[in-house]
Amino acid sequence: MSGISRRGLLGAGVGAAAAIGVAGCGSSGSGGEGRSGPGKGGAGSADPSPSAPPVKLIGDGSTADTGPQPHQPPKPVPLEPGQTPPQFVIFSWDGAGEVGNGLFPRFLELAKNHDAAMTFFLSGIYVLPESKKNLYRPPNNRIGASDIGYLTDDHIKETLKNVRQAWLDGHEIGTHFNGHFCGGHGSVGNWTPAQWQNEINQAVSFVTEWKTNSGWTDLDPLPFDYSKELVGGRTPCLLGQDNLLPTAKRLGWRYDASSPGGRQMWPTKRQGIWDLPLQAVPFPGHSFEVLSMDYNMLANQSKNTTRGMPSRYPGWRQQATEALVAGFDRAYESNRAPFFIGNHFEEWNGGIYMDAVEAALKKMAAKKDVRLVSFRQFVDWLDAQDPVVLAKLRTLEVGQSPAGGWNAFLKAA
Repeated sequence: MSGISRRGLLGAGVGAAAAIGVAGCGSSGSGGEGRSGPGKGGAGSADPSPSAPPVKLIGDGSTADTGPQPHQPPKPVPLEPGQTPPQFVIFSWDGAGEVGNGLFPRFLELAKNHDAAMTFFLSGIYVLPESKKNLYRPPNNRIGASDIGYLTDDHIKETLKNVRQAWLDGHEIGTHFNGHFCGGHGSVGNWTPAQWQNEINQAVSFVTEWKTNSGWTDLDPLPFDYSKELVGGRTPCLLGQDNLLPTAKRLGWRYDASSPGGRQMWPTKRQGIWDLPLQAVPFPGHSFEVLSMDYNMLANQSKNTTRGMPSRYPGWRQQATEALVAGFDRAYESNRAPFFIGNHFEEWNGGIYMDAVEAALKKMAAKKDVRLVSFRQFVDWLDAQDPVVLAKLRTLEVGQSPAGGWNAFLKAA
């Protein structure tokens, strides 16, 4: 941690609360519309055609059990003795709301073109109409309060459409909880395990009861059982993990992606939960490192403003791209530690961070042995491995290659 810029941490901590609350997951914009979800008779339909898999509506029909998720990789198997580990890369998105800027469908299309799976951490209030905001009772905050904006009804419908399509495309739907409180007494950093349970219960209810809350009974359900789908999340501003973990364990969650400042090493478990943190990566032109999240790039470039000098956008775009690629290259060419990247569907500094993510993903996808997966798929792989082999992998430091090569290193495990 000593080599990380303090400014690089603020984007994920208390110092970034105001900027994230205004321009993060809840920001509004204009642009193309999202890609259409399944039509009547598709996998998300309550009245499937004879050729479609059976659909079992759940609760009020907001969600449905449509069978196994499409486009999943084969069941993972343990590494063979001496086998080089794959290079896993996980692209994740906080909030996962489509606000009319076309970013959700843009990255669904990018993922499809490069055989990638991603994790979308859906904020529960992004499927709750603002007219019903009094249904939200956040811990230590007033009823209906939120530090991110509620979406318009049209944007909620676009979000539902894109979340539906994301799952059908093989992506994971996690949670970013609800109101994104990062400062003051009401901060998620001060919540107890019981308050985290309350917040999670509400996030799940908003996703599984959106038809009741909206009255939009003519729309297709989300094609998954959220009680089974939800196995991990990321907390607002990366705060509050210590008190979240006991609750996550009771719920049977398999991972948490809320730690700040992680190093590029093979992960461990905390309280029986895989701890998958954002990581410190090289920041071109500087001696310090920056967290692998778009906001942290911004915090080091335009000093927390989301509208810096346009003349600097090209240089900042290149710097952000090179930071992501440098983090990838360091792992790929040494210890093969999984690389975790966090993003928001935003247009900060002219959308340069979205361009950087796209450019970096394309470079990574072109490399041998690279697997672009969701967090859920990655922990499936971890759980299939020999614990002795994972322990050996964890002995490799950041940027450290295995002595004598992978064959010799893992044959000795």
